[in-house]
Amino acid sequence: MSHVVLLADDDAAIRMVLNQALTRAGYEVRPTGNISTMWNWVSRGEGDVLITDVAMPDGNAFEVMPKIKKLRPDLPMIVMSAQNTFMTAIRASEVGAYEYLPKPFDITEVLSVVSRALADAKKPASAERKVEEAGDTMPLVGRSAAMQDIYRALARLMQTDLTVMITGESGTGKELVARALHDFGKRRNGPFVAINMAAIPRDLIEAELFGHEKGAFTGANTRSSGRFEQAEGGTLFLDEIGDMPMDAQTRLLRVLQEGEYTMVGGRNAIKTNVRIVAATHRDLSQMIRQGLFREDLYYRLNVVPIRLPPLRERIDDISDLVQHFLRAAEREGEAPKTLSSDAIRLMQNYSWPGNIRELENLVRRLSALYADESISAEIVQNELNIADRPTVTAATGPVDVSTAVESHVGQLLREYEPNLPPAGLYQRVIDRVEAPLIAMALNACGGNQIKAADLLGLNRNTLRKKIRTHSIEIVKHSRRN
Repeated sequence: MSHVVLLADDDAAIRMVLNQALTRAGYEVRPTGNISTMWNWVSRGEGDVLITDVAMPDGNAFEVMPKIKKLRPDLPMIVMSAQNTFMTAIRASEVGAYEYLPKPFDITEVLSVVSRALADAKKPASAERKVEEAGDTMPLVGRSAAMQDIYRALARLMQTDLTVMITGESGTGKELVARALHDFGKRRNGPFVAINMAAIPRDLIEAELFGHEKGAFTGANTRSSGRFEQAEGGTLFLDEIGDMPMDAQTRLLRVLQEGEYTMVGGRNAIKTNVRIVAATHRDLSQMIRQGLFREDLYYRLNVVPIRLPPLRERIDDISDLVQHFLRAAEREGEAPKTLSSDAIRLMQNYSWPGNIRELENLVRRLSALYADESISAEIVQNELNIADRPTVTAATGPVDVSTAVESHVGQLLREYEPNLPPAGLYQRVIDRVEAPLIAMALNACGGNQIKAADLLGLNRNTLRKKIRTHSIEIVKHSRRN
């Protein structure tokens, strides 16, 4: 006996295409263009799976889905939508949808989802929770294809405590994703605590994470709680995890394994109950090969990987992002502004090395400095200095160190403008050049410190000190001839 698929969509063409595909796959399809007919079928106990669009002529499917879920908890509901926003995916998950499919979708994917839904129909459903409408305050903006998989993954993660690793270039919005996981997840009533590993002196990271007892070290005049204690019952966001020194990595791994930690200078183990979300713009796989990051910690953190695309891979979202930032500026007292279509096209052709952070800074600058109600392409071109910047192209050969450093520092300065990066820029840049240099030299010498010191032109004691400073793990091996 074939399974019955209830299909509700306002678009007759979509109904026809899906009807034909589902029928060929062996399903009996009952298509309709309104919610009332769909509800009549469901209330009479008909259908084995429901596929519905969100926006219908006689209402919104999200309004009736909780009633369907209560009446028939075992009926899988698959939601389609052309709105394709983060909140649409979250809303679908909140009202009990089995799956959310952004339009346009692949017919093969629809058939696969229907098959899985029918196979899982007898399994217990997850608990429901209430949702608040977010409107313009939604944490993530964009409807591009590059963002749809991210929205769907986040929607599935909201009711879990799985550890998440967010990767992506600087300025892509990694902390926004971490906050969304917290604010819409089951720990939303607990604290959200963020710590940036790159902005903390290396010798203070453990005290920042785990806290310290009075007298633990010079200057520790009182007991101080760490970020783990502050985040108890909530979410701890470890930003720039790739900048964590090796000894701190070892302690963090122990906490993740055992679920407890000890304060600096303390004796008693403290149980911890936090969700860990980590982020980095660095290539941790390469750092593992260089001995700069623990492989076992990587697998503990990388339970669910989420890669945020750079802005140049989601240029279709630039218009929405610009409108979002203009509205934010207007709420803060700036005069209403718009950007001309030519200005938007110019921005879509720009490479955005600083990603969304650079775009936000530009829009805020345009809103504050220009009296024009409509910002022209000429103004945008002048602000971006497009004519004076080299075009970004694929590398045709090795880049010299000075050019790489200049590019890295320039990107940092653009990301934080009109402000400056955190203090200590010189040492952070030196560390990032020095650590991989020493690690690769050691690897080239098979872990032999005497040979590596000679290769680098350093005194052996100096090399040993730098190895300790950067917490570089030495892996001894024989080099092939």
